[in-house]
Amino acid sequence: MAARKMTFSLPLELADRLVKRVPARERSSFLACVLEKSLLEEDDALIRSCLSANQDTEAKVIEQEWDEIRDAIEEPWSDAPAQ
Repeated sequence: MAARKMTFSLPLELADRLVKRVPARERSSFLACVLEKSLLEEDDALIRSCLSANQDTEAKVIEQEWDEIRDAIEEPWSDAPAQ
């Protein structure tokens, strides 16, 4: 797997805990695993939120109202004369 070196800062206490608990040669893979898990959890939470919002009847009504407004607006460039 291709890798990319990165430099970032951690709060001192967190960095100390990492150094004490994870051997030096395992830190990159440890952090990669933790980041992957965290990002997947955030993705799952976002998906659940979107699915929930899509089931919300009030949100559907608002979306339909916005669609009607957007459909009613004539784009200024759609019937402009060619130059």
